[in-house]
Amino acid sequence: MARLEHLPLLRQTVITNVLTNGNSTSILNFVSKKSQHLQIRVTPSQKAALKRAARRGGLGVSAYVLSRALPSARVRFLELVRALEDEKERRFALAELNGLLSSLASTEFLEAVSEAPLGNLSPYWKNYLAAMVEQAAHQKGVPPAGWLRDVERLEAPHFVGTFMSLRLHLLRATPVPFRRRNIFVDAGVGDRI
Repeated sequence: MARLEHLPLLRQTVITNVLTNGNSTSILNFVSKKSQHLQIRVTPSQKAALKRAARRGGLGVSAYVLSRALPSARVRFLELVRALEDEKERRFALAELNGLLSSLASTEFLEAVSEAPLGNLSPYWKNYLAAMVEQAAHQKGVPPAGWLRDVERLEAPHFVGTFMSLRLHLLRATPVPFRRRNIFVDAGVGDRI
């Protein structure tokens, strides 16, 4: 059960999520699964400063610290990366990732994509995600996240669609980050199909 100090954040998060995509289930599950305790040591002046900042934001201290440590764009990015694991959710997750990556400001983008839980993704989906993040980083003029270097490029080329007549078009149209990873697609981050 949520403590009273967490209710404003929970309400704000759910309302924001419902307004952006109409699906509050995933964020409710994320918030309601809190089962661990984290304790940090601070000086009395740091604690007072945190309390003042939390009060200004209409939050409890725990909710305030959590919102600063895990900004909502970062939480959303991590949720969408996990959704890529589920074949039924993948299309939705890709569309949401496209929208998220293209809409974030540079500093927000850097925070959001600073890490990605890639463990359960196939090599193809690891590369697809990495290409999306690389392209978005290039578009925003920021350095790519460090974890991208750990994603090994696909050995064999992968073309979306099986038509041979489409391959020449894909060879020309594919954005560079996808091409470097041996994935040939018709559109990249920010494009709507």
